[in-house]
Amino acid sequence: MSKIIASAAIKAAHVLVNRAEDMLEKAIAEKGKDFLFEFPDTAFYLPMIYAMTAFPVKTLADMKVALSMTKEMLHDEPEEKLWKPYLGEALDSGMATLFAEEIILALRYINGMEPCTDPETGYVYNGFITDTIQRNLGIQLVDGRMPGFAAIIGAAPDEDTAVKIVRELQEKNILIFLSGQAKDKNGQLTSVTRQLLKQNVALGWETYIVPLGPDTEHTLYALDWAIRASLIFGGKKPGDYKEHLKYQKDRVFAFALVLGELDDIKWSTGAGAINMGFPAVCDTDVPVIHPTGVCTYEHVDKEFDHSKIVQKVIEVRGLKVTVEKPPIPVSYGPAFEGERIRKEDMFIEFGGQRSPAFEWVRTKELHEIEDNKVIIVGTDVEERYKKGGLMPMAVVIDVAGRKMQKDFEAIIERKLHHNINEAQGLWHMGQRDIVWMRISNQAYKDGITLEHLGVIHNVMTHNRFKSIVDKVQVTIYVDEKDVLALQDEARKVYKERDHRLAGLTDESVDTFYSCLLCQSFAPSHVCVISPERLGLCGAYNWLDTKAAFEIDPTGGNQPIIKGEALDATRGRWAGVDNYLKSNSAGAVDSLNLYTIMDNPMTSCGCFECIVAIIPEANGIMLVQRGHTGMTPAGMKFSTLAGTVGGGTQNPGFMGIGVNFITSKKFLYADGGLRRIVWMTKNLKERLGEDFKKRAAEEGVPDLLDKIADESVAEDSEKLMEFLASVEHPALAMDPMF
Repeated sequence: MSKIIASAAIKAAHVLVNRAEDMLEKAIAEKGKDFLFEFPDTAFYLPMIYAMTAFPVKTLADMKVALSMTKEMLHDEPEEKLWKPYLGEALDSGMATLFAEEIILALRYINGMEPCTDPETGYVYNGFITDTIQRNLGIQLVDGRMPGFAAIIGAAPDEDTAVKIVRELQEKNILIFLSGQAKDKNGQLTSVTRQLLKQNVALGWETYIVPLGPDTEHTLYALDWAIRASLIFGGKKPGDYKEHLKYQKDRVFAFALVLGELDDIKWSTGAGAINMGFPAVCDTDVPVIHPTGVCTYEHVDKEFDHSKIVQKVIEVRGLKVTVEKPPIPVSYGPAFEGERIRKEDMFIEFGGQRSPAFEWVRTKELHEIEDNKVIIVGTDVEERYKKGGLMPMAVVIDVAGRKMQKDFEAIIERKLHHNINEAQGLWHMGQRDIVWMRISNQAYKDGITLEHLGVIHNVMTHNRFKSIVDKVQVTIYVDEKDVLALQDEARKVYKERDHRLAGLTDESVDTFYSCLLCQSFAPSHVCVISPERLGLCGAYNWLDTKAAFEIDPTGGNQPIIKGEALDATRGRWAGVDNYLKSNSAGAVDSLNLYTIMDNPMTSCGCFECIVAIIPEANGIMLVQRGHTGMTPAGMKFSTLAGTVGGGTQNPGFMGIGVNFITSKKFLYADGGLRRIVWMTKNLKERLGEDFKKRAAEEGVPDLLDKIADESVAEDSEKLMEFLASVEHPALAMDPMF
């Protein structure tokens, strides 16, 4: 590392530490040293400081202690460092910078200055990234849909360049964080956020473009997001800094794109990121010597070609990007799934109770269809389409393949939503006969036709199901009489499918399936999926994993032969135990699928819901990801989640997929639904009639009314009063332990 960079990093660290100290002293004078603070919706206090030191910063007094630790990293006075720019001391200064920035941003939250608003555009930045968002995106990070994330710091030379860089990252499904400012080619101070807003680019989590704040210090929010991955998914212990930093380098695929001239704060923040193994590529000349074993900055020529910057950083970080784009005239990728098309921006729409519309996947013999063919059936189709407005639509996808099975039709059908939604300017909701689709004015101007809808389904069905589908043919009907006639046929098939799938039970099959996708983040976690227990992320059921194995026999979903039943009540089989021992790095010896009290299933951290015991109530509570209120267990969801993830078994606590709650095997060994004494109102509304039906089958039709929620009780004392008043069945059941 060059003297210029090391000196700048060391100087900036001292500046930031002094700034944090001044802000902290002022805050203590105004609010007192015992003033409590926590970033919104996190169980990890100030995450960077907590992960590196195991010190939980809860009060302003704690911040003072943390700041003293930060000062110790700086060694001598900055003047003495200017002639002694050793790599280790520069990297120490980088970590001190991250600590100081975290304290500064916490103090800004206390002072009501975060999340901040851009004074020029009025845009409200995201600010701190919550645990809930991290868990929501967890499945995309581990299953390969999102190969990594980029922190763009500064500003591009012009707005068009900013848009091109961001669009390329979006098409590669890379999550983008924006922070900092720089001068554009006209010498005006701006940011990528402002540049994108001026070009009417939609920002937010839905589009994978997340502005964190206008200053370089706001990059710390992205690094906090990264460090929590090792706490949430990796099961790394607070204070084990070597393991945390190694995890970041090996498993968190982050990098920076630094656009515009660099200053001392950028150098120092970059030194902190280098500690975590995150490289940066800059579009300005960087005077640097690459140290062996440390991710490095890359310097560029003065005449820099911005069209190559994304590919350069992907090569430097070693990302595996596999994007298969259909030949259509608009951008394509998961980053466009969150796009919304308002009525005033809409060219044409189909369905949504405004016109008849449905989608139907049918299995055919190989000789019956022509591969990749798109057929449009209707009268005056082109003229009607050109007028825009509203049209009926039936999308019939015929598939054929030597490994194709009738049970896979519904799985392919569910992906039709993603097929369409990932195209920029196309919007899709629902499935089967409740679909609703819109095409934007801009997509129409770019050349999207009805035939392109068929092309998308042909290409993406082949891409997603290449091992089970050999041929795909799409027929689109747009005359209402044809749509209505075919819809009646499709509804009969939907009903037959539902009846067939309802008969699948754990006893009716001899094979379960594993999901090992999350092992990229949580090495000891193994998800076991059976017909009556879906994956804890809620994204994969037994049929999904069965199909996934057919698609990729060496992939993350593998068959598990159940073998001898060792305990049918608890849900334990010899074959499952053997599989776990050999596929959890020896961390898990045994698993019971139907209890939380004895060897429950492990979790990576991206579960939809947590089951937790409430001993005094002789029952359990259910709280879904995203609930920010207190629970009768005395912990919020974020704190509870910290005890469940990381690939460990925690009796009394377990992560699950929400739909498991209405399974006949839900806590079967513990007493099933009768054990539920508290659940959030959100879950009550979401499960609704399905829960009431299951409760009636269990002989407790009024159970939902006897289960407390946050409007009744958020502590155990009020909970017990309520349970006694309604005579909840759990109070009369055998003790859970």
